[in-house]
Amino acid sequence: MSKLVVKKFGGTSVGDVTRIRKAALLVASHIRKTGDRVAVVVSAMSGETNRLIALAKSCVPNPNPRELDMMVSTGEQVTIALMAMALEDLGVKAKSFTAQQARISTDRNFTKAQIKEIDSSNIKRAIEEGIVPVVAGFQGIDEDGDITTLGRGGSDITAVAVAAALKADACYIYTDVRGVFSTDPRVCPSARLIAQVSHEEMLEMASLGAKVLHPRSVYFAMAYNIPLAVLSTFDPEDGITWIVREEELMEKPIVTGVTYRTDEAKITIQKLPADPASLSQVFKALAEANIFIDMITQTGFDGRKTDISFTVLDEESARTLSIVNALVPTLRAEGASCDRNIAKVSVVGVGMKYHTGVASRAFEALAKEGIEIQMISTSEIKISVLVPRKCSLSRLLLLHETFVTEAQPSVEAVA
Repeated sequence: MSKLVVKKFGGTSVGDVTRIRKAALLVASHIRKTGDRVAVVVSAMSGETNRLIALAKSCVPNPNPRELDMMVSTGEQVTIALMAMALEDLGVKAKSFTAQQARISTDRNFTKAQIKEIDSSNIKRAIEEGIVPVVAGFQGIDEDGDITTLGRGGSDITAVAVAAALKADACYIYTDVRGVFSTDPRVCPSARLIAQVSHEEMLEMASLGAKVLHPRSVYFAMAYNIPLAVLSTFDPEDGITWIVREEELMEKPIVTGVTYRTDEAKITIQKLPADPASLSQVFKALAEANIFIDMITQTGFDGRKTDISFTVLDEESARTLSIVNALVPTLRAEGASCDRNIAKVSVVGVGMKYHTGVASRAFEALAKEGIEIQMISTSEIKISVLVPRKCSLSRLLLLHETFVTEAQPSVEAVA
């Protein structure tokens, strides 16, 4: 019996007409070889979204978010039409779908909207008629009929959400790399291609700096149990990574990957009254401003006053500092500051649940190099440390050498 799969092609995979035809050929070949039913999701051509944003900002310094979404969403509209044309030219019936035609409903949060639901009836009808639906990624429609966009990497979210709505057997994410690596192969020659990774590990790695997949796309895949594959458009036979449920893993290394990100800033509030009400006031104001908080730490506690530090995306740091500074007099704090010279390095692995000593090995490796650790965050399967930005790449290589390059024991998939 044939399967139903979703194939998503990112910006580099559809960067020009030649690449679009290459992607269309991959779809056509898959259909002819397997008989599977296929839905396609595409991004805008590589660089097109940046070009449109720059065009908007050349007109006005701070474009209206609604109008910006109206503008940047046109990039995907061009690609879906070209992809449908290319498929038709290869003898495959195809039809392009904007978010409105695909009935992808989102909230009203322009430029960073979240999908609420997908009425897949139009897409299903096309599939039943033997047509390959080519759906615009990155965009949606709010309840007023306005076009919204899902933020950077939003086409990944669209692809997995469409797969969930269709109850697809798998979702393939085609990109310019061979799959998911143990760390960034551009900076670490010993980075390893990972054959399998759990949803939980991939969610952590994506949130902590691995740029292969958007974290929300992994969340959708985990929530709806969609097998997710990452592979190269340009050499699809040269490796693949499957993101699956933990119980499906063949083995569970202690550390699966080491990630880093340099796009965060640290906000510190000095001498804040050490009571829950003050903390509640700060984080309630930031939540109402839709600012995501990552790491939080408390230092300098003297029983009455304390310093509170937390990290936010660097692009939100100026707005965050402005909100916090406005609260300083009311909170009776001493002041607030922002440090952009930071980076976060993390080790991730589902095997950490079954082994002790990972933290001690990580801190020992950093101590030998005399590295200042500013903040620490942990979960059952990850350890993150905040370090000076200039140290991030060398610490990445050090921790990768410690946990991944060296031989390490594995945990059987089924105890």
